[in-house]
Amino acid sequence: MAGITRAYLFFFSLFYVFLSQSLLLSYVAQAQELKVDFLYLEFREKRPPTLSNLVAPPKDDGQLGARLGIKDNNTTGRFLKHNYVLEEVVIKGREDFDTRLNDVLEDNNQSFIVANLPADKLLTLAKHPKAKDRLIFNAAATDTELRRSQCQPNLLHTIPSRKMLTDALAQFLVKKNWKKVFIIEGRNKGDKEFADQFRQSAKNFRLKITLDKKWPEGADMRRNAAKEVPSFSQGADYDVVFIADEVKDFGQYVTYNTWLARPTVGSTGLEPVAWHRVVEQWGAAQLQSRFRKLGKRDMGQKDYAAWAALRTVAEGVTRLKTVDVGTLKDYILGPKIRLAMFKGRSMNYRPWSGQMRQTIPLIHEGGAVVNLAPLEGFLHPKTELDTIGIDEGQAKCRVKS
Repeated sequence: MAGITRAYLFFFSLFYVFLSQSLLLSYVAQAQELKVDFLYLEFREKRPPTLSNLVAPPKDDGQLGARLGIKDNNTTGRFLKHNYVLEEVVIKGREDFDTRLNDVLEDNNQSFIVANLPADKLLTLAKHPKAKDRLIFNAAATDTELRRSQCQPNLLHTIPSRKMLTDALAQFLVKKNWKKVFIIEGRNKGDKEFADQFRQSAKNFRLKITLDKKWPEGADMRRNAAKEVPSFSQGADYDVVFIADEVKDFGQYVTYNTWLARPTVGSTGLEPVAWHRVVEQWGAAQLQSRFRKLGKRDMGQKDYAAWAALRTVAEGVTRLKTVDVGTLKDYILGPKIRLAMFKGRSMNYRPWSGQMRQTIPLIHEGGAVVNLAPLEGFLHPKTELDTIGIDEGQAKCRVKS
C-alpha cells in the first residue's frame, strides 16, 4: 500500500511540474514584447576636503546600484519578453550643468530617469521642458523641502529625506529614555539641514536639547581630540550626543572624548541609514551578495536607492504590461503596489510627496543593525511608516491630486 502511495505521489508531482511548465511556456508565448528604457543621470563634483581621508564614498556610488537594478530586472523580465536598457550619463563638476543637461535630454528620450543629483540640479531637471513627460526617481538628494514644499509632478524619491532619518533616530532615543541631547552641528550646508531636522524631530518627540554648538571652524582634532573635545563638550548635562557631520569630517574624533561619557548618534556612532552592509535579514543577504559579485564592494545608500527605483518600475511593468509613464505613475502612487525591498516590510509610495515609504535601519559601524524604525509603540491612523518623515498634513504640495 505504501509503495502504491509513493508511486501515486511521484506521478502526481511529475504531472504538476509538466502542467506548470506548460502554463509558463504558454504565458511566455503570449507575452507582449516590451522595451523599458532608463537614463541614469549623475552630477559628479569634487568631494570637499575633510580631516580624515579614511572615509570616502566610492566614485560609482549610485551608478553601480542602477546597474544591478537593470540586471535584476532582466533576470525576470526575459521570461516575459521585457527588455530593460540603461544609458548612463555622468556630468562632471567642471562642466556647465544646464547646457550639458539640455544636450543630454535632447539626445536621450528614455521615459524613466534615475537621478543622482543635488537638490538644486534635481529641480532643474524636473522642471525642464524635455523632462515633463518622464518619470524621475531621486536617488541622492535627502533635502526635506523636496518632499514638503517643492514637490514636482514627475518626481519620486527612493532615497529617504533627512526628516525620515532624524525622526527614526528620535524614536529610538525616546525608547531608550535618552531625553537630554547635546547637538554638535558641522559647518557644511547639509550639516545645518540635518541638525535643523533633528531639532524639529526632537520637538515633535519631546526630547530636550540641553546643549547646542557648532563645530569650531578650522579645528583639527586628529592629534588634539583627547584634549580639546572634553572642554568643548562641557556646559550642561546630556544623555546622548547628536552629531551632524554628513561628509564625515570630525564626528569620529568626538566619540569617546566628550566630557560626559555618553553615546554618539547621527553621523557617527548610531546612524539612521537607507542601507548598509550590515543589513542582512529579510533576504537582504542575497541582495548584498549579488551586489558584491557585481561591484567588488559593499552596497551604499545611493546604490540602494537607484536599485529601488529600477525595481519599482519593473514591478509596474510586470503587473500592467505597459511602459506608459502616466499609467505606471498612477499605479506606483496608488494603494495596490507592494514592493519587496529587503527591509522587513513591503513598501509603497506616499501620493502627496512621491516619497517611497520605507523602514530605516539604525546601525553602528562596528557591524550590526541595532533597531529598525518605525519602532513599536509609535502609532499612526494609516500606517506606522508615516510616523517618520513628512506626513500628509505637513506637506505644502502634492505630487498626485
